Amino acid sequence: MPRVHQASFTLMVSLAAACFLSTDIIAQSAPPTHAVPADETRGNLTAKGDSVDGLVRLGIGDLLEINVYNVPELTTKARIGNNGDIYLPLIGYVHVEDLTPEEAQTIIEKRLTDGGFVNHPHVALTIAEYSSQTVSVLGQVARPGSYPVLGERRLYDVISAAGGLSERAGKSVIITHRGAPDKPLQVTLHDVLNLSTEDNVPIRPGDTIIVQKAGVVYVVGDVVRPSGFVMENDRLTVLQALALAGGANKTAKLNSAKILRQSPSGVSETPIALKKILHAKGSDVSLRADDILFIPGSAGKAAVYRAADAVIQAGSLSLVAIRP
Repeated sequence: MPRVHQASFTLMVSLAAACFLSTDIIAQSAPPTHAVPADETRGNLTAKGDSVDGLVRLGIGDLLEINVYNVPELTTKARIGNNGDIYLPLIGYVHVEDLTPEEAQTIIEKRLTDGGFVNHPHVALTIAEYSSQTVSVLGQVARPGSYPVLGERRLYDVISAAGGLSERAGKSVIITHRGAPDKPLQVTLHDVLNLSTEDNVPIRPGDTIIVQKAGVVYVVGDVVRPSGFVMENDRLTVLQALALAGGANKTAKLNSAKILRQSPSGVSETPIALKKILHAKGSDVSLRADDILFIPGSAGKAAVYRAADAVIQAGSLSLVAIRP
């Protein structure tokens, strides 16, 4: 049965003598403590932090479990540090960031062989915690949080894992890659996700996905259903907003309608010729998110309609009174 040699040269010789006929361990000088050169471990890899090839790659914060077959003394757990290295017994520091588990196993086996510690070692490396293989999903989803991304994943997969879009979700999604935080990608979702693939972009470990809130326009004043209305595809006009509010009441003062809009200098008021727009004599006006369409009521019209209602009601009562 092979045994791991100790730091002491005397004890090392004793172990070698005791295991002369069966040992696979060859005593050598003290283990190195420097990291392996980057070009020895990385090989032909993707850019730092990327996993566009669909392979699971090790990253900072991952907790690894390393086992050497038939050498239980070398079984250990190690977490990848901020410099991308792990420290292992005998062989010291090994750079494993951006490697696949299989590539890391090969590197460790080579270090054990080259150092003369184990002949023909077989290393099994598993990831106990996927700290780096996650994405953050924020904004208008049912369950914002961090979700594992193992292998190839796309935007729809991650949104589905987060419980899908919320009722206030808009069509805009911002994706920020860990390796390029200053170059966010903006994706516009289609109305029916499963009928489109061009917006179902690949997602990499470390990405941050923010589903933007849909814009809301508010219609208040003398309308049938004053309320806030979600902008479909971030577009909504005055006529569309008025239609969603059920239209203007008969007492509305259409020529006094205005758009209230928040600006850095305060709230601005923009008059609109709503009566002309309704009669197709004026151009419809586009609204922005958080705009307020205010349609005031006419006191004169209200008085006239109240008087008319009173006359009609009185006439109805007179007819009832004289009916035989």
